[in-house]
Amino acid sequence: MLHAKVPAKAALIWFCIVSLAILNGLMREFLFVPVIGATAALPLSGVSLAMIVFAVSFVAIGFIAVTSKQACFMVGAQWILMTLVFELLFGHFVLGKSWPELLQVFSLAKGDLFILVLLTSFLSPYMAARIKGLA
Repeated sequence: MLHAKVPAKAALIWFCIVSLAILNGLMREFLFVPVIGATAALPLSGVSLAMIVFAVSFVAIGFIAVTSKQACFMVGAQWILMTLVFELLFGHFVLGKSWPELLQVFSLAKGDLFILVLLTSFLSPYMAARIKGLA
């Protein structure tokens, strides 16, 4: 059963994750790229963001108060949806990127690990809950 407050709490935690994701992107552009180059910085940033997502999930899963495997996967699905909406709408309407340019985040061939971040976002609530014995 999914408690009514779970989606709101999951959204609050997602805002923390997206804030850290923005910082991760800034670190990539201003720290990693100048030191190791864009080719290496992009996958490094993807891996570090996936680790951030899992770490936040692990710390926050008790606060979200999931009580089942299904609730964990609902949180993960919510995070994916919120991430995609943010990535596409913010990128297009605020940053002025074209739709084809935005879709490049799905290019594993170019070193972008956004798909790994989405997969981690989906699985992390369940993995964290299992580790902590909550689901």
